Amino acid sequence: MQLEMTKLYFIAVCAFSKVGRERYLKYRIIFRNWIQVLEVGVFDFDIFLRDALSRGTPTGLEAKKFMDAGELVPDEVVLRLVKDRLSEDDAAQGWLLDGYPRNLDQASALSDLLSQMDQSLDHVIYFECAESELVRRLSGRRTCRTCGDTFHVEFAPVAENNSCKAGGTCDIYQRSDDQEDAILNRLKVYQRETGPLVEHYREKGQLIVLDGSAPIEMVGSALRDALDQTG
Repeated sequence: MQLEMTKLYFIAVCAFSKVGRERYLKYRIIFRNWIQVLEVGVFDFDIFLRDALSRGTPTGLEAKKFMDAGELVPDEVVLRLVKDRLSEDDAAQGWLLDGYPRNLDQASALSDLLSQMDQSLDHVIYFECAESELVRRLSGRRTCRTCGDTFHVEFAPVAENNSCKAGGTCDIYQRSDDQEDAILNRLKVYQRETGPLVEHYREKGQLIVLDGSAPIEMVGSALRDALDQTG
């Protein structure tokens, strides 16, 4: 399939925090492998921020000053990081932006930036999943105090013999941020900050809604079909 100069934005409601990261990584692997067919770059904001820091770019060094002080990186610096990344050669044929924007102000800033760069955002991918299903998945995570490995009571249970890769047996516990009350609180924060982006992009006719509760392979297939239909 050919999609010329495709620009995508990726909203993964199943991965709004570190909780559920294993499932998120599976989504990423599937979509990265499939997006390669389009020959577009997949730009994870957290990754290209770390890259800017490690390479010591001017914007990366500016961001580092705030991070070293324990402060949030200002939106204007974040936007320059995005601009730097989208200006690189591997973005010339299109891109998938993962992890930015995260609120309406950032969405507006991104729109202005793309206009200045004579680019546009073609589609926004949204994984829809019921709150009860998110809580079920996220609250099932367990961690080993000894080796640090993570498990899930349904999807990736501890081995029957409870063996630990660090030796002996795993000391399994549920982290406080994996408990239902903490998850519900983060979901409220997500709905307040990032949730409005869904309607924002729906009104602009850019939203592709996928069933995030479906098996991962089916989600990848559904994305391919949706992009085929939208051209």
